[in-house]
Amino acid sequence: MIRYVGAAVIAALFLLSHPSPAIAQDVELRSLDGSVTLEGNLISYDGAYYRIETEFGPMTVSAQGVSCAGPGCPDLTTFVAEARIAGAATVAEGLMPELLQGFAEAQGMALRQTEGADGTQIFTLSRRDGSPAARFHLTPGTTDAGFLALLNGETDIALALREPNAAERRAAEAAAPDDPALERRVRVLALDALVPVVSPENPVDAISLPDLARLFGGEVTNWSELGGPDAPVALHLLSPGLGLAQGFADRVLVASDSGLSEEVTRHDSGAALAAAVANDPYAVGIMPRSSRGLARSLPLRGACGFSQLATPDAVKAEDYPLTAPVYLYLAPRRLPQLVRQFLDFTRSETAERMVQSAGYVNQSLTRTPLAWQGARLANAIAGAGEDVTLADLQTLVARLDGAERLSPTFRFGDGTAELDTQSRASVLRLAAAIERGAFDGRRLIFVGFSDSAGAAAVNRRLSLRRAETVREAVIAAAEAVDPGRVEMIVEAFGEAMPMACDDTDWGRAVNRRVEVWLE
Repeated sequence: MIRYVGAAVIAALFLLSHPSPAIAQDVELRSLDGSVTLEGNLISYDGAYYRIETEFGPMTVSAQGVSCAGPGCPDLTTFVAEARIAGAATVAEGLMPELLQGFAEAQGMALRQTEGADGTQIFTLSRRDGSPAARFHLTPGTTDAGFLALLNGETDIALALREPNAAERRAAEAAAPDDPALERRVRVLALDALVPVVSPENPVDAISLPDLARLFGGEVTNWSELGGPDAPVALHLLSPGLGLAQGFADRVLVASDSGLSEEVTRHDSGAALAAAVANDPYAVGIMPRSSRGLARSLPLRGACGFSQLATPDAVKAEDYPLTAPVYLYLAPRRLPQLVRQFLDFTRSETAERMVQSAGYVNQSLTRTPLAWQGARLANAIAGAGEDVTLADLQTLVARLDGAERLSPTFRFGDGTAELDTQSRASVLRLAAAIERGAFDGRRLIFVGFSDSAGAAAVNRRLSLRRAETVREAVIAAAEAVDPGRVEMIVEAFGEAMPMACDDTDWGRAVNRRVEVWLE
């Protein structure tokens, strides 16, 4: 019996009991019992499924349920899965080879690396008999280059250190208006963060985002203006085409209406930037947390006294304001089966350990009891506005006492209940943990919080709606789970526990969140 993909395919194949000879044929797929024949032009074969163009439109059919005849039929015994990966060099060179090696070992295959004529790194996975099973063509470059290759159909996977900009989203939609939008074909591979760094000899112990904008905008040129020594500031950034450099410009400089100073030294790698800053007591740089080297990272300080370091827990929860996910943007076509299996492997515990050893923050779930969160509670008391009473804080503590906060945190835009990209990825990870039985017999509490803009009562209702949005998204993603295995409820405390100062856009964005607590 043929296995069909989608209702449209089922309907079309029902009609094909008497196929029409009007279409030019190059393959004929016949069910194993001979009752159904499907004819058309072969579009692709991915190692598990045929994709063919018929007079009824394109159809996808499992190779296990059919035999293939005709000049277009692939040789199933020699099929080699091919995948092209292009984009951010720091990820392509510093993480992907390790992940491919881990995947090869998990598949019981050998991995061999060679270099193509154009400098592309080719990773070949071979079966036990030495025959190739897959080839991954890896082209290190920039995030810009990765998106360009994806939009031009020249790569299957783009490695990106930022989300696509408006021009790239428009180009993708214009090129293929019927394809899923870029934001619907993305995975989060790992987490990184943008951190300000100085030399270990620099006495400055923290810095605010507004001061960073003033520094790199050229408004502050001497450390004495920030409480440091009377010495000129030397500015260091990554090269313009790198995603993290663009992320800093978009999230810090543009947000503060600051232009970039012309007195900036650029670097092609985080390691080079870190070395330059570490050797200059009057330098400051913005670089990825994953490669800060001997330079000392500075906490980000808010005007209201909150301070945040890019610790793994803060990055996982997006409590640190300059968290920078590592994205995999996928082509809108079906990838070969072995390539899809590699993408699934990147979410495994083995891959999470590799992500961590490469200097990134992985996305594995962690738990933190309320009793270990004294700094958060202290900030909540210090930052409580006039609409947050002592009774509100007591209610919050009483409700969460004895519970553990899980690392996934879900973020929203201003005044919306729309999840961002990292949050959508967190939904899938939490749902997968529920399906594995990680929380059987326990209760998950989705707790909504808001910023302090607007009336407290309105903020509480909005935070409750956001908590309900996340809960429903997780339930939908874990649809195979018996509802009785895990209880999932919602709570909302509005603006009662700020994570950052509410006097900036980024601070308010950090405060608009849904946390998950385990009882």
